[in-house]
Amino acid sequence: MPALGSGAPETSQSCRAPVDWTETITQVIDMRSFSNLWFWIALAVVWSSVSHWVLGVPYDMVARARRHGGRAEADLEDIVRINVSRLVYIGRVSGLLLIGFICFLLTGLAILAFWYDVEIAQALFLILFPMTIVGALSLSRARTIAAEAPTGEELRRHLARHRLWTQMIGMVSIFVTAMYGMYQNLVVGPGF
Repeated sequence: MPALGSGAPETSQSCRAPVDWTETITQVIDMRSFSNLWFWIALAVVWSSVSHWVLGVPYDMVARARRHGGRAEADLEDIVRINVSRLVYIGRVSGLLLIGFICFLLTGLAILAFWYDVEIAQALFLILFPMTIVGALSLSRARTIAAEAPTGEELRRHLARHRLWTQMIGMVSIFVTAMYGMYQNLVVGPGF
């Protein structure tokens, strides 16, 4: 004769599996960045925004100043002077601290990305490293503009040159990111 209680149903608490938060988060948020459409949209938006805002100045102001001159030219010179002064001040006051923090961040991302093979860190590194180059280029251009104090056509030439270099860095960055992303999708993807 079976013992009393041996055929009793189990309680509902013993049937529940413990919640694994990391598994739940990785199911909700796809950590495989290179196969995620949102990553590629974010990459395009970042580089589009960076090439449009030259030293903090929207590039349509440069085009408007070239076409109309007068008040548009004065507005461009004023906003460039303000943004250049701001960048030079930030570089002078907290430049070393920023360099240290950026180096720490990029080194940490690089170690996570390429030593520990964390794909989200790879994606972030491939966005942030070229952006750091653009930031250094912006600071250099701001110092040049602050020292020379160009106006009119010369100022527009400085801004156009800076925008061209930013776009070239962006094209190389997008190409390298796309090649690396395709490689990761082929290597890590199912069936390979």
